[in-house]
Amino acid sequence: MYKDRNERAAGAATTDERPTVMSRFNVKKVAVLGAGVMGAQIAAHLVNVKVPVVLFDLPAKEGPKNGIVTKAVEGLKKLKPAPLGVAEDAALIQPANYEEHLARLSECDLVIEAIAERMDWKLDLYRKIAPHVAPHAIVASNTSGLSITRLSEALPEALKPRFCGIHFFNPPRYMYLVELIATPSTRAEILDDLETFVTSGLGKGVVRAKDTPNFIANRVGIAGMLATMKEVEKFGLSYDVVDDLTGKKLGRASSGTFRTADVVGLDTMAHVIKTLQDTLSADTDPFYGSFGTPPVLKKLLELGHLGQKAKAGFYKKVGRDVLRFELDSEEYVPAGQKADEVYGRMLRKPAAERLKLLRHSEGPQGRFLWAILRNSFHYAAVHLASIADTARDLDFAMRWGFGMKQGPFELWQEAGWAQVAAWIQEDIDAGEALSKAPLPDWVFQGPVAEAGGVHTPEGSWNPTTGRFEPRRLLPVYRRQHFPESVLGSNAPRYETAGKTLHEDASIRLWTLDADQDGPFGGQVLIASIKTKMHAISPEVCEGLTQAVELAEKAYQGLVVWSGDEPFSVGADLQAMLPAFMAVGVSAIEDAEGFMQQTMLKLRYAAVPVVSAIRGMALGGGCELAVYSSRRVAAMESYIGLVEVGVGLVPGAGGLTYIARRAAENSQLSTDKDILKFLTEGFTAAAMAKVGTSALESRKLGYLLDSDLIVPNKDELLYVAINEAKAMADAGWRPPHRRMFPVAGRSGKATIQGQLVNMRDGGFISAHDFRIASLIAHVVTGGDVDAGTLVTEEYLMTLERQAFCELVQYPKTQERILGMLSTGKPVRN
Repeated sequence: MYKDRNERAAGAATTDERPTVMSRFNVKKVAVLGAGVMGAQIAAHLVNVKVPVVLFDLPAKEGPKNGIVTKAVEGLKKLKPAPLGVAEDAALIQPANYEEHLARLSECDLVIEAIAERMDWKLDLYRKIAPHVAPHAIVASNTSGLSITRLSEALPEALKPRFCGIHFFNPPRYMYLVELIATPSTRAEILDDLETFVTSGLGKGVVRAKDTPNFIANRVGIAGMLATMKEVEKFGLSYDVVDDLTGKKLGRASSGTFRTADVVGLDTMAHVIKTLQDTLSADTDPFYGSFGTPPVLKKLLELGHLGQKAKAGFYKKVGRDVLRFELDSEEYVPAGQKADEVYGRMLRKPAAERLKLLRHSEGPQGRFLWAILRNSFHYAAVHLASIADTARDLDFAMRWGFGMKQGPFELWQEAGWAQVAAWIQEDIDAGEALSKAPLPDWVFQGPVAEAGGVHTPEGSWNPTTGRFEPRRLLPVYRRQHFPESVLGSNAPRYETAGKTLHEDASIRLWTLDADQDGPFGGQVLIASIKTKMHAISPEVCEGLTQAVELAEKAYQGLVVWSGDEPFSVGADLQAMLPAFMAVGVSAIEDAEGFMQQTMLKLRYAAVPVVSAIRGMALGGGCELAVYSSRRVAAMESYIGLVEVGVGLVPGAGGLTYIARRAAENSQLSTDKDILKFLTEGFTAAAMAKVGTSALESRKLGYLLDSDLIVPNKDELLYVAINEAKAMADAGWRPPHRRMFPVAGRSGKATIQGQLVNMRDGGFISAHDFRIASLIAHVVTGGDVDAGTLVTEEYLMTLERQAFCELVQYPKTQERILGMLSTGKPVRN
């Protein structure tokens, strides 16, 4: 054990020995100061991860003193995308105001200030709160670019060592990046403690930034957007063509450049630009000449067109039509132009070939693409030493904060470090770049040139120390078996890690190396589905069956975890169609029967089966999850039975699960009317309702109170393995095979009457009525008396019959083919 926290922090920073003791800093309650857009949403995310939070703002001038906060909290329920996992959890945010409730700050372990970006306002607030902050608490300012050191000047000396910057990206629930910024007075262990909490408690990816204007992501990202706008003017391209070029085709966020600006808010973007303009100069930033507010942005701000929140920015929607702004006419014109396909093909080439083609392109779109990539490489290299510790921090910041598939250094390195560097310097020398500043010497000579890039297995380049440095070795990162890594780091990949026991084209059964997971490595079997979108094919079912049998013989548990999103989009319909065409419906019935038996095999396995869910668990993926012994789900998990979308009913046990859970819930209640407990499950399946978070999926019954919700996606496997091990250690036994009562024909009649009203009222189509009626038939147990005891196998037979009836129906076949060809549901 470390003698004290300072020694502990020093040890973590200076030795290669991996620390094993997690921080004892326990965040029992958080205060958020400021109920504006960011403050209220930060409070919402704290509630999502079960952290009690007090939200402060000014006392209202009229009405209840907490009126400003109360209004902000109510507004959270209406925002899209939803900041709350479950809207009613808004009630868990405790409102407060600075006049009456400052004493509550003493109860808080972390205070996050998130008021407007005004240095004078923030400093005044710090003077007000300082006497009330607990002596152990961390105080952090959520700012997008103000100097953290200057902000600390208003604090008493005793509080300065516990003060730092924390920069959440908007919207805080969904954006993975959080930047932490120290001042010269911030104690090292304070940042370690906060990084641990933000990583594991809030589920974020932490990058430590230097205290420079706009830190890392906004500094590089906004400079890149400004540079892009300059190149757009130079090459005369329209905004929709640019967004097509700079979205997914370029490995960036699908919204591209100008739609992203609209989403962020043009006023927010203008504020960040102004920070650059006010805090930098031509002497401190050689790209300063590019930081002028673009004329089109200036005009849109004058017109009050602030982007998506004002329903007009670079784009606006009129009915179903999307229009784009034209500066010359100050009018909106039809949008929807696409880039030339030749550049789409270029962007699909390997990195070296792609950049070579763009570099020598003669068309304006190709020259534009090369220009913006060159500008990003140039800017990142020139500023790396001043804004970040390592190239990894900069690349992670751009990936996590701006939705890039690769950071600028990763792409540069993949394309050939020396060749790309030579091209950039040629453009600088020819006056084609945005700045005359040469690339730093380390680009061309020394360790980086010798290694062929900034990322190596030893670590990433730190231009200040002149070394390749590994990631910080905080104990919290031991919970991440396969964290995100940068190109060139040669980090272990889950596809090949550990010990493989069986592998084919559909599934891999393996265990972690014992030394990678302490005592748990060889005791829990892992099943990783390998099919596209982790769809469940007959081969996957064979693999899962084999996994259960192997786990029962030699392991203490089985974890179903496939490495990345989605968990599973359901049954592989495309694989079933050839058999259906060749043999007929009997092939479908056999495939569904095999899936059902696989689900029962999981449910009644002699070892605990834990599904580790991240992203979509739809249809058969949902059924796989609910038939597991336990579920460990990332916060952003979207779970539901969606077969109605392809004209089918859940056929691998999903409806049987709904009926069984209704019976179990009714038996725990004094009210034995099964239909009351069945209604929500029936409605969710009949309407293909999907939980829009793990929290909402719990409300829908697809996750239980005993299941675990994990904030950080990279900790999912660690928690799932530990959960399987703990269940085994506690003496796990599978549930007994019990018969259970169903609602019967009277329950079905009640549901059917409601469906008739919906059909006759035009709320559902005749085909939807047919599907919902079959769902009702299965979940109520068919043509039996209310309270009749049935088995799971009996209900699964009804499921298969309904599934096979529908698969032969033309309107269902239209939905299936439509989904397979377009990826979108057909309503018929």
